[in-house]
Amino acid sequence: QVQLVESGGGLVQAGGSLRLSCADSGRMFYINVMGWYRQAPGKQRELVADITRSGSINYADSVKGRFTISRDNAKDTVSLQMNSLKPEDTAVYYCRATTFSSIEYWGQGTQVTVSS
Repeated sequence: QVQLVESGGGLVQAGGSLRLSCADSGRMFYINVMGWYRQAPGKQRELVADITRSGSINYADSVKGRFTISRDNAKDTVSLQMNSLKPEDTAVYYCRATTFSSIEYWGQGTQVTVSS
């Protein structure tokens, strides 16, 4: 089955940059959409950005112009380059993969903390 392994994240000052990466180590299912969600304390999990296998990209309004999502279809990996980080970007970031049969898989989450 799909096994999502995340890397990246950590502590950064406001205005700084971080890069998150997520790989499907299982490589047994055909993945359509890969993306990143985040959940801040006391808030619901929300979409940050996602990308389809054909390259269609969707960003949350709050990250447009600052974050860039990219994908390697051959390796089933997705990355999120986060620039101009703000304290309100602080959250646990989760990788999500959705197969063509609409089955969803989630990574374990990685903490991003932006200090002011």
